[in-house]
Amino acid sequence: MQLVGYEPSGRGSALLISDGDGTVDARPLEAGDDLAYSLGDRHCAGTITDNGHVACDRPSAPYCEYHTSTWVCARCTGTCLKDEMDCDEDHAVYVAAFAPDTFKVGVTKRRRLETRLREQGADRGAHIHTVSNGRIARELEAEIAERLVDRVRTPAKVASLAATVDEAGWESVLAEFDVIDRYRFDYGLGLEARPVRETIASGTVVGVTGRLLVVRTGGTTYAVDMRDLVGYDLERGRTDRTLQSSLGSFGT
Repeated sequence: MQLVGYEPSGRGSALLISDGDGTVDARPLEAGDDLAYSLGDRHCAGTITDNGHVACDRPSAPYCEYHTSTWVCARCTGTCLKDEMDCDEDHAVYVAAFAPDTFKVGVTKRRRLETRLREQGADRGAHIHTVSNGRIARELEAEIAERLVDRVRTPAKVASLAATVDEAGWESVLAEFDVIDRYRFDYGLGLEARPVRETIASGTVVGVTGRLLVVRTGGTTYAVDMRDLVGYDLERGRTDRTLQSSLGSFGT
């Protein structure tokens, strides 16, 4: 079987696994669940269609050149990159906070705002503009991105897991906007120290924030970027390879 995708927080938090018969099973990730998979070879994860999973054995991972897709809207700055603009519905421009002091501007369809913030694992969110289409939203985003970041890398998100938001900094960022609505998220991790970053699919699930899966095994808490798992063949049973341990694990 192969891990062919994942659902982040905000969309069910699950690993998507194919047994090779074209079907895809969603393995939910609930706090307290026990994961027991070891990672084998890694190759292209193929693609998931309405009819199921289409496998691919090409060695590139997580996707080969034939199964790599580019979402052109992510690169749009107001000039449509498609043959025909199709984002003609209300969009929200938002600011997201990642502890302690990373503040990101982004856009999404208005109806998906809270879900999108949860998908990214944001600690705070603020809806700052509503506009009639994606083109206008991207233009506003590009303007605000001259002052705020428009993407947050995985290491910064891992660092945020055991931190708290700089409230003074957050309020300072929002002071220049007419905030429409605010959001505060708690993913229930309750961490006191930053997890060790690893690529594993075994351990007791602590929780999921964005695409980061947090598991605990051998007295150490690990943060796993689920995208780094995509493409691996899985075998049942906990990993037997040596993992980096946190300093705190030696006292447990």
